Order: sequence, then structure tokens, then C-alpha cells
Amino acid sequence: QAQLVESGGGLVQPGGSLRLSCVASGRTFSMYAMGWFRQAPEKEREFVAVCDWTGTSTVYADSVKGRFTVSRDNAKNTVYLQMNSLKPEDTAVYYCAASGGWSKEANKYNYWGQGTQVTVSS
Repeated sequence: QAQLVESGGGLVQPGGSLRLSCVASGRTFSMYAMGWFRQAPEKEREFVAVCDWTGTSTVYADSVKGRFTVSRDNAKNTVYLQMNSLKPEDTAVYYCAASGGWSKEANKYNYWGQGTQVTVSS
């Protein structure tokens, strides 16, 4: 079965940057669209970004557009989320997910990582 493991979260001050990584194993990574989602306490899981299997097509939530960048390295079975100009409202657990097709809906993704905590605070 496919397995996804996120890393790179932590505590950062407003305006700072973090890069999240997600390493996949168990399936042919290059054929999956890879999405990033986040969930804050007492809120629903929300879409952040998605990258197609080639890495050439990306879509971002309006709340992160211009600040976050999703990319992938298929040779390393890894997808990245570069987060710049972080705001306190970006605080959440961030999850990577794999899908056979592009979607902004969390329930369309077949495989999920365990998440990594991102906290933006002074």
C-alpha cells in the first residue's frame, strides 16, 4: 500500500518561511496527483494546493496564492510545499495526499500522511 510521510513543520514567527516535504513509497509516485491540505483545531480540513503528476500544473487556494509553492521531484518520490510570508492564520496540521486525479476535495484522495504541525506565532 502507498505510504506518505510529511516532515518540515515547526514553530516560525510571522513573516518567516518553512518548507514541508512528503516522501511516498509503495506505489508508482509519478502517476499520482499530489495535494496539500491543512486542518486547524475545530475547523474542517481545507485545500491548500495540488500538483499534477508532471509538476507542470498547479492550483492554489486563494488564501495562500502568491505565498506558497508546491513542487515535486519524482526521482526522489517527494513533493514539497514552500511556505513564505507565513501568517498566524496559517497555523494548522498540514497533510499531503495522493490521488489518481486532480481535485480540491479531501474525500477524493486515496492516501494520506500523518500530518506535520506548523505553528506561526511571535
